[in-house]
Amino acid sequence: MRLASLRLENYRNIAAACLTPGPELTVICGNNGQGKTNLLEAVWLLTGGKSFRGGKDAELVRRGAEFAALEAVTVETGGKENEIRLTVGAPGRPGRYAVRNGAPPKRASSLAGSFPAVVFDPGHLSLVKGAPDGRRRFLDAALCQLYPGYLTLYRRYVRILQQKNSLLRRAPAGLERPLREKLDLLEVLNEELAACGEEVQARRRAYLDLLAPMAAENYRELSRGAEQLAICYEAQFEPGGLAGLLAARRDEEVRAGQSLCGPHREDLSFTLDGQPARSFASQGQQRSAVLSLKMAEADASAQITGERPVLLLDDVLSELDEGRRAYLLTRMRERQTFVTSCDDAALLHTDGVICRMEGGVLTEL
Repeated sequence: MRLASLRLENYRNIAAACLTPGPELTVICGNNGQGKTNLLEAVWLLTGGKSFRGGKDAELVRRGAEFAALEAVTVETGGKENEIRLTVGAPGRPGRYAVRNGAPPKRASSLAGSFPAVVFDPGHLSLVKGAPDGRRRFLDAALCQLYPGYLTLYRRYVRILQQKNSLLRRAPAGLERPLREKLDLLEVLNEELAACGEEVQARRRAYLDLLAPMAAENYRELSRGAEQLAICYEAQFEPGGLAGLLAARRDEEVRAGQSLCGPHREDLSFTLDGQPARSFASQGQQRSAVLSLKMAEADASAQITGERPVLLLDDVLSELDEGRRAYLLTRMRERQTFVTSCDDAALLHTDGVICRMEGGVLTEL
């Protein structure tokens, strides 16, 4: 999969821009705050996902404009071209809508799976040292892009979990359900939650079984064998054990007024040479670990779908030594990759398309 062309109108600080990327490496240079990341974010929206920076629709539209528009041509491995037009906040159609190959408009989420991409931005360093919900979100987002059915499963799990938490939450005086009624309803919800939760965990485990060895090998090559990375799934229950766990902790959950167990409470662990990366990894090691994971995500996507995803790497070279930079640039040649950098010298002599972004204006060098 690759992006053949992209045109933006009124997207964040970009009034208008046209980009014809290279088949492999495309570099967007420029100082901070000029719009480099905005361009990468626009490419990411073609996946049907939300902004990797969490931007609301109003924040994606250039100040003073009514709506933002993206027009793109993508090319599949077999050569088939697809035309995509995506609008954000258009009059009479608030939200994000996409038109693909002239079909009637649909929610932008309908693009999921049609344009695979993997993104790295500095915020992803929290995957090593941040809270568990970020690591769960990483797994679930990857699975949603790879398997459309997973999104339905995950949404069902979340809906049941919300119903359960609403039931467990203490109601105002006089509105509390009788305990027997509450426990009967809890039993029904736990049964549904166990069925969904087992499948969610099974999908996560299977994906990580593929991903973790790839990430470990990437890190070994990136560090030239200096360190060993391991990524493990930290489960609350073994396969088939969620129903028993929910039953065992039922009274505890009632007292706590919230759900305490299930895949929404599980985590990933990163270790370097057997030591927790959360405590011992330097900034450079964190960046190397997340980059190794992201490259593994791209390789796993290609293995599962047969389409090599586009790589979007924002400020990726910071805090990497020359050896790790050289290795990373070598890996970029294997697929279409977009890189942003404040350091022109690091990338100006590489093969590929080199652009500069300044004040929202994109020019090719």
